[in-house]
Amino acid sequence: MDLNLDKDLFNDLFNNETIIQKCKHSQVYAQNLYAAMANNRFFYGDKEWTCSWRYAGGIVAELVGEGKDYLDYYCSGSEGVVTDEIRLDLMRMGWEVKPYEPKDN
Repeated sequence: MDLNLDKDLFNDLFNNETIIQKCKHSQVYAQNLYAAMANNRFFYGDKEWTCSWRYAGGIVAELVGEGKDYLDYYCSGSEGVVTDEIRLDLMRMGWEVKPYEPKDN
């Protein structure tokens, strides 16, 4: 049985109290998490997870709460940039971040 089939970064983020608290208490961290989710691919073993920029903004808005919505993060800048702190927090959950690779024409 492949345990990676059920892995979903969305669920892992919402089940990680450390990340939730960092998002709630640091607007910089929340924006950095959005930027990392936008324009990157995430792997848990061979399981790949991706999302749109809008969806990334919505996830972070839900993590932060306080009446935020996806527009508070969507196109807020640095899309695709992964800070060391974000990379480490995702790695602690077993996720690896990789950039999108250009497609051959």
